[in-house]
Amino acid sequence: MSKNTMGVTGRLLIIVALLAALAGAVGGCGKKQAQAPQAVPVKGMTVIQKNTPIIYEFVGEVEARDEVELRSKVSGMIVEKYIQGGTTVNMGQTLFVIDQRQYKASVLDYRSQVAGTEAALARVQRDVERYTQLYAQNAIAQQILDNTVAEEKQTAAQLDAIKARLEQAEVDVSETIILSPVNGRIDTNVLSTGSYVVAGQTVMATVSSINPVRVRFSISESDYLKFAEMARKRATGPLLSGFPEVDMILSDGSKYPNPGKIEQVDRGLAKETGTLTIKALVENPDGILVPGMFSRVQLAGEVRQNALLVPQRAVMEMLDKTFIFVVDKDSKSLMKPVKMGPRIGNELWLVESGLESGDTVIVEGFQKTPQGTPVKVETITMADLQVQPKVAATADKKPEDAKK
Repeated sequence: MSKNTMGVTGRLLIIVALLAALAGAVGGCGKKQAQAPQAVPVKGMTVIQKNTPIIYEFVGEVEARDEVELRSKVSGMIVEKYIQGGTTVNMGQTLFVIDQRQYKASVLDYRSQVAGTEAALARVQRDVERYTQLYAQNAIAQQILDNTVAEEKQTAAQLDAIKARLEQAEVDVSETIILSPVNGRIDTNVLSTGSYVVAGQTVMATVSSINPVRVRFSISESDYLKFAEMARKRATGPLLSGFPEVDMILSDGSKYPNPGKIEQVDRGLAKETGTLTIKALVENPDGILVPGMFSRVQLAGEVRQNALLVPQRAVMEMLDKTFIFVVDKDSKSLMKPVKMGPRIGNELWLVESGLESGDTVIVEGFQKTPQGTPVKVETITMADLQVQPKVAATADKKPEDAKK
């Protein structure tokens, strides 16, 4: 065999070996593709089932029980000021003094007029007494006696009018001293010494009572009917006595320690929003609550028996619809449309329909497990969700429900 023939044969053998290796690699890839996909690790938990109290939540605003704009009943310049803006004041405490000079002068003037008129009345009364005796003796005409009696009545009327003006002048002097009408806190828009006030018009300051305060919130007609029905069953006296207590969740997430009691329900629904305004009285001994402060207002409603609960983070919302991924009998992900009810605290959500007791829901990882994906579930507990031992359902409210 020639060298050329051997060279060609060698090259052919190398090509055959390469093709065989390539065929093996391709075959190996096919085998790998044919293998079943590996399960995706996810975190899940079994649907919780228990009796759950429904807590209805609304947006509330704190307001003073008593709020008074200080307006002087007399005009004049402020000559004394005894308070600073933002300070606490007591009922009857002196806040301002208005220039009293003109009002004291009026008092002195009317007192002198009273004295002069009293003297004139005494003289006329003596004349009436004397003329009455003379008339009985036919010593004077009837006309003289009648004129004197009329003068007595006129002088007495003048005296009454002047005394009334004197009393008003004395009242005006007292009105120059501006007192606090309530126990509370004064605002920071306080007029300064030297400011001129117009009677009945100028606002010198505003005083708001601080304990107790009211929290005002609005509820829908349907919610009101629910609470009214529960109140009717519980009330031992007026209907308001059967309404639940009001809990307040402040803006920092803390729960205010003193629950409120509903004391006022508006006479009708607001035409603009269709909601009913309710006010609850809340004790505020430390003055923490101030007018204008917003809070979440919670009222306990009915208890839902054997409610199904899932973590809020397990719910997927899309186009006004809600879905939950569960693990089916073959350990694969299955997306179920669900109807959700009220939320429960900050972690759980009540399921109205779409799930069954015993279902395992995927809490974390469902974003990477489309329907039919094999999953490997790591079971988590309530402690992993950082749920408090006692939770209560919260009825969702739209922002417009909070409008007055």
